[in-house]
Parts: sequence; structure tokens; C-alpha cells
Amino acid sequence: MDLRVQGPAAPDAFLSAADLLETEYELSWPVHVRVRDDPDERTWAGHYSNAAGDYHVLNISRQAATSAMARELALHEFSHMARYEQSHPSHVQSTEEALYLALTGRSVERRKLAHCYQIANHMKDIYADDITISVAPAEKLVYFLESQLAAALADQPSAVPRADWTRTTAASDPEITAVNAAFALALVERHGLVDDDHRLYDLAHAADDDAPNVRVDEFKRQFRSLAPETNTSDYRKALVDVTRAYAVGSGGGPQAAD
Repeated sequence: MDLRVQGPAAPDAFLSAADLLETEYELSWPVHVRVRDDPDERTWAGHYSNAAGDYHVLNISRQAATSAMARELALHEFSHMARYEQSHPSHVQSTEEALYLALTGRSVERRKLAHCYQIANHMKDIYADDITISVAPAEKLVYFLESQLAAALADQPSAVPRADWTRTTAASDPEITAVNAAFALALVERHGLVDDDHRLYDLAHAADDDAPNVRVDEFKRQFRSLAPETNTSDYRKALVDVTRAYAVGSGGGPQAAD
């Protein structure tokens, strides 16, 4: 892998992630890692072309790049790049097209529309993490999913707000938190990563209770059942189904597309 790290972070974690990926997969395009100062940047991958050719960009905050999760975060993004180079349906399907098919003629809240993009990213993540988990131990990934879900549950608005303080940051939305819980369970069950008594199940149950219009089990089934070897038509239908179910489904469970 042609890897170039730009910014205030040592390259070790990225080189280690590249070594893991290359035990089973190969990236043909160069990878530019851009370490950014803004801690809210998190991580994401982009795919670009210029006069010199095609290349990937891994954007990551300095906080993430120097954390204990740096190697795992980088490996996850490299896995997205591998899926993109494979022209895997999950990574070349237009999210905007799927949302248009799912929601034409429907009235949808702005927040739910934004959440639909997050759900589409979860479906990409399922396929990227099929690669990630095949080449590296998953203990840190499970802990990351658990800690993220626990933090979201703790950050939800109180049913009885106190009169002596004012929230200055947005609280977690219970409905998308429930979908996030479904994604976490789907991923660990898809790969047999945890036992039935793992704390993730307790957290997911709490998320389910907090969002009566979103059935965690139904969304978990939808994420978990994504076929490893899908085609463009089947993947588009699955994405349409799950986004429509979240945005307009009466009971929160996936509905068949028209």
C-alpha cells in the first residue's frame, strides 16, 4: 500500500493497520492520511481523482489518531477503501437515489432525513467490517460499540429537566440511538463476537425502551441479514426498505418497498 501520513501524528498505527489489511486484501490506489486538529472531525474516507490518478483520503482527528483505537479506526477506513475499489454495491450506490426512491411523496422530518444518511452509513459499515473482522481481533471494536452506545444513552434528555441548568449541546436522539443499538447487535451477531449475556444486550434493551417507535430487533434483523455477496438491485432494495421503515414506518419495523 502506498501510504502517506500528513499531520501531527506518528505513522505507526496506520502502517500497522495497512499490514493487517494486506494479509488478505490489496489497495491499488495510494492512501493519503490527513490528521486534523479538530477533535470533532472523527474519521471518514474519501475517494478522489486528479491529473496524477486516483487516490483515497483518510481524514482523522489528532485525538483519534493518537488514541488507543487509532489502528482499529484506520483499518476500518482502509476496509471502506477496499470495498470502494471492488465497486461493491454498498459503496457505489447513491444514498440520495435510494432516499428518493424510499421517500418520494412522503413528508419526513428534517432530523429523520439526516438520520437516514447515518443508517446508510451503517449498511456500508457492515460490509467494511466484514473485512475488518476477517483480518484483525475484534475485542477493541466490541468495546468501542459498547462505549459509544452507553455514552449515547447517558446523553439523552431527562424526562424531568432541572430548572437550574441549561443544556448547551444537543442530546442524543433516542430513535437513532435505538437504530445504532440494532447495528451494533447485528454486527457482533453476524460474526459471533459476544455471548448472549454481554452488556451490549442490556444497553440495546434500554435503547429499545427509550424509543417505542423503533423496534431494535427488526432493525437488527435487517442489518444482520445483508447478504455477503449482494448485487446492486438487492442492495438498493434493502437500503430503500430500511430507510423508509425508519423515516415513515408506523411501527419502526422494516416495510417492503413498493
